[in-house]
Amino acid sequence: MSTGKLSVIGIGPGAAEQLTGAAREGLQEADLLYGYGPYLARLTLAAHQRAVPSDNRVEAQRARHALDAAAEGYRVAMVSGGDPGVFAMAAAVCEQIEAGPESYRQLELAIVPGITAMLAAAAACGAPLGHDFCCLSLSDNLKPWEVIERRLTAAAGCGLALAFYNPISTARPWQLGRAFELLRQQLPAQTPVIFARAITRPDQRIRVATLEDARSDWADMATMVIVGSPATRVVARDGRSPLIYTPRYA
Repeated sequence: MSTGKLSVIGIGPGAAEQLTGAAREGLQEADLLYGYGPYLARLTLAAHQRAVPSDNRVEAQRARHALDAAAEGYRVAMVSGGDPGVFAMAAAVCEQIEAGPESYRQLELAIVPGITAMLAAAAACGAPLGHDFCCLSLSDNLKPWEVIERRLTAAAGCGLALAFYNPISTARPWQLGRAFELLRQQLPAQTPVIFARAITRPDQRIRVATLEDARSDWADMATMVIVGSPATRVVARDGRSPLIYTPRYA
């Protein structure tokens, strides 16, 4: 058996052409591929490879199992959607290495970046994140909602564009609506809001609204929500979707 290695690999937002060359190489060299089931389902495995899917709520357990397999000598890929360092598995793996046995710290570890949903969504609309911005997860599964509100209010108050991961789910149906309420207290009513769902995938859908009109039920867990800053511009284009950008001098 080859020397064990764990590669934490970002496979991008969904389309095969968004997979980087380094990520493709990392996937090809793996014996075992761990990850959230729908992410692994995007991949085509070779005959010698085996997928080990798991639920998206067991990240710590998934990381330990992958580290154990690498410690046994397997070449392991931990698959993340988007970029593994953005609300994904790289931090979960590092956490388990810090808390786990010495054998984890001796492993060869590679973090392979990918195109995160935030960047793919922004590119599909223009450059709404073209100047300073803040990226927030609206999930309160791992941090108190009070912390999210405080960070959200501070970021909006200092003129940053905002990108929201995990905006809403069946178990968390109210957070995005509350976020919009807070933003309406600080930002102009005509501030653009982008709802970018399943970017680069066959069911991609983009909806642009003003903050005044934005509704939380336009989003789900497959949606990236981007809220512009007061400086963000919307350029109408005849026969084409509007171009949304935040000037670099803002």
